[in-house]
Amino acid sequence: MSVYVGPSLYPFGRMIMCHMVADSLEELHTMADRIGIRRQWFQDTRHPHYDISKGKRHLAILAGAQEADERQVVETALLCRRELAK
Repeated sequence: MSVYVGPSLYPFGRMIMCHMVADSLEELHTMADRIGIRRQWFQDTRHPHYDISKGKRHLAILAGAQEADERQVVETALLCRRELAK
C-alpha cells in the first residue's frame, strides 16, 4: 500500500496533526478505515488528504504507511488530485 504520513506539525486545539495521503483514493480511504478515521474528515479541496493526530499517525505507520517529508506529501496529494478530476 502506498500511503504516506507527513511529519506532525500542525496544532489543532491541544493536538498536533499531520497529513495522510496516498497514491490513490482507494488506498487512502482503505487506510483511513483501517485506523478509524471517519470518511467525513476527508479533505478533497486542493490536495486530497486526511488530517490525522499523532496517535493515528502512529497507527497508520504500524499498518504500513510510510513516513514522508512535506514535499513528498504534497507531490503525492497532487497526483491523487488528478484522480478526483476524472
